[in-house]
Amino acid sequence: MTFNENSRFDSKNVQRRRGRGGAIAGGGGVLVLLLGLLSTQFLGFDVTQFLGGGAPGGGQQQAEDLECTGAEANASFDCRMEGGAVTLEQYWAETAPQLGVSAYNDPTVVLYDGSTSSGCGSASNAVGPFYCPSDEGIYIDGQFFDILTQRYGAEGGPLAEMYVLAHEWGHHIQKLEGTLQQVDHRDVGPTSGMVRLELQADCYAGAWMGSASQYTDDAGNQILREPTRDEIQQTISSAQAIGDDNIQEQAGMEVQPETFSHGTSEQRTNWLMRGYQEGVGACDSFGVPGSEL
Repeated sequence: MTFNENSRFDSKNVQRRRGRGGAIAGGGGVLVLLLGLLSTQFLGFDVTQFLGGGAPGGGQQQAEDLECTGAEANASFDCRMEGGAVTLEQYWAETAPQLGVSAYNDPTVVLYDGSTSSGCGSASNAVGPFYCPSDEGIYIDGQFFDILTQRYGAEGGPLAEMYVLAHEWGHHIQKLEGTLQQVDHRDVGPTSGMVRLELQADCYAGAWMGSASQYTDDAGNQILREPTRDEIQQTISSAQAIGDDNIQEQAGMEVQPETFSHGTSEQRTNWLMRGYQEGVGACDSFGVPGSEL
């Protein structure tokens, strides 16, 4: 999904943190245990099953605002997240009331390198992108997308990257709805509350994807162009790469459905495309029987 080069945007909700944050270093069981504890506080793509350690930190991080053009967003990850966030802000401001959210507010988006701090504690690039309900922040390390393509076979691409942002934004919507607070994060398994939560976030991301090209900058310029078939396929590839079954297989593990917390590759693809084709009204993953997930 490419940007209109003439567009210009500046979301006050997106910040880029420069420098290294508090360290999460070390390997093996200690790191996995630590990040496993963190995962009870935030929602994201947990890659601890196959990574041995996070990037070392140290020093202070400085936050800076971003102001970008569409041309810069086509070339730069940071500006791409900025542009995606601007369209998500517009989309959810008009769509959230349809889900019963009477007082919508945007999350913050933090772009960082290696490791950073959040309201849910410190996190490294071994965790992947996540949403922290405590501070309503979305945290994204761009290195995650290299992991996705190099280790898990995702095709990559700008729309696939923005899908991850939109998925985490979906968790913010779930918090505003009250759904997030109702799900026991220990409830895992193929038809569990956690899987339904993640599939709904995928569906919300797909719903945004279907409408994203409608939104404009302050001068009335279209920000995002319609996605092409190839871009949609790239995004499907990313959804498949982060299915519980694929992650376990690529880690050399036996697939264990009783541990699923995000859904299979097939489920994630189906719910992403369900949102894309039908909108948020089709995203009630909690209202369908397990056989239809």
